[in-house]
Amino acid sequence: MKLHFETRRSDSPWVDTVWTCTGGQVTSMTSVAGVRWGLVFWEQDGRSYASVTGPATRSGTAPVPEGATFTGIEFAVGTSLRAMPTPALVDGGVELPDTHRRTFRLDGARHETPGPDDAEALVEHLVRAGMVVRDPLVAEVLRGRDCADVSQRTVERRFRAATGLTRGAIRQIERARTAAELLAAGDSAADVVARLDYFDEPHLARALRSYVGRTARQLRQGDGCAIGLDLDP
Repeated sequence: MKLHFETRRSDSPWVDTVWTCTGGQVTSMTSVAGVRWGLVFWEQDGRSYASVTGPATRSGTAPVPEGATFTGIEFAVGTSLRAMPTPALVDGGVELPDTHRRTFRLDGARHETPGPDDAEALVEHLVRAGMVVRDPLVAEVLRGRDCADVSQRTVERRFRAATGLTRGAIRQIERARTAAELLAAGDSAADVVARLDYFDEPHLARALRSYVGRTARQLRQGDGCAIGLDLDP
C-alpha cells in the first residue's frame, strides 16, 4: 500500500518544496535520506501535531500515524532555524508542544498553522521575525558561484554549521534521490549510472540501499512497502 504524495516546488528562496500526504491505512514506511530540514503538520483522530524534522543521512523505517493527513515544508539548503541549529537535528527531529488545529508554538511564540497554499506566507513571517536565517555563502556555492576569496576549509566549516552535513554528503544523497526518481520513471539502471556518473551498477546499488532503502528493480517495478518519496509519474 502506498502513501499518496503531492509535491510542488516553491518560488521562495527560503523553501525548496511543499508537500502533502495522506496515510490511509499505512502504518509504516521506508524513510529516505534527505539534506533539508523541515516543518511538518498533521492531523489524526481530530488532534493536531507539528514537528521540526532534520536532515537524514540514511534510509530506515518510520512509523506513519494511521489515517493521518500531513502538510510539510522542506526548507532550502543553507537555511536554519535560529532556536534549533540544523546540526543538532541530523537524523532526528523535535515534536513541537502545545499544537492546536489553527496554531502551533515555535521559539516561544504562537503562529498560524499553514495549509499547503499558506506555506510561503508562514515562512515569510518566520524570516521577518528572525526565526529562520541562512548563510548566503552556502547558497552561492550550491549555485556554482566562484568563492575563491574564501578558503575551502572555511566553506566546509560553514556548510557543516548551516546544514549539519558535508558538501560531499549532500551531493551523494541528492544523487541517490534523483536516481530513485529516474528509475521509478522507467529509466534502466545502466542509463542512470551513465546519466548520474556512478562508477558502475554495483556502485548505484550501494547508494540506493544506503540512502533510499530500495533496489533498482524495486523502484522500476514499484515494489515494496510505502516510501517517503513522491515517485508517482
